[in-house]
Amino acid sequence: MKEMVIDSSVVIKWFVVEPYSTEAQRILKQYQKGSISLLAPDFINAEVGNIVWKKHRIQNLKAEDAQQIIDTFRTLDFTLTSTADLLDHAYRLAVVHQRTVYDMLYVALSVREQCPFVTADEKLVNAIGRKFTNMVWIAEWK
Repeated sequence: MKEMVIDSSVVIKWFVVEPYSTEAQRILKQYQKGSISLLAPDFINAEVGNIVWKKHRIQNLKAEDAQQIIDTFRTLDFTLTSTADLLDHAYRLAVVHQRTVYDMLYVALSVREQCPFVTADEKLVNAIGRKFTNMVWIAEWK
């Protein structure tokens, strides 16, 4: 089974229609068929929760819809890695590449596991994607 690191910018597109939701749905379908295994730092739970909260608070996502997203997300079987295990590497990457430690936790996991990191964060890909060949912008995911 192929492994893939994904971040919350991809996950949220499974539940809320946004640009590149179709591409994100392809990843979800591959996961559901058992073709890929999803990896992430353990704080993806807090990130997804925070995005859903913002969409509820700012973009008028109904409370019951927000809760349904959280409930459904929690049923997904990610292989989670402790941020404590990734922190040293992520911090060094953040300093070198002038990006947030949050973003570099995903990069560090991808580097450690030698697998793709798919993100919908185009700014991140534009900033460091050439230096990390495993990083894939969702629009280019096949």
